[in-house]
Amino acid sequence: MSEKNRHVVPNPKGGWDVKKPGSDRASAHRNTQREATDRARAITKNTGGETVIHGKDGRIRDKDTSPRGNDPIPPKDKR
Repeated sequence: MSEKNRHVVPNPKGGWDVKKPGSDRASAHRNTQREATDRARAITKNTGGETVIHGKDGRIRDKDTSPRGNDPIPPKDKR
């Protein structure tokens, strides 16, 4: 499991959560699966990684791999 991956999972109280693997807390909560998926893809677009989309039954429905984004102005090492 990569720390860069994000899972879109149903929340027992309603809506959908975006979670990092192994985390108890959600990094985002949205009302619809589409909104949660969009948020998860935005996160993985910046860091690289995989968006894993689960169905209401908790089973994996789809996966989407994002390459690491290119920062047009990367930080300069000042060592």
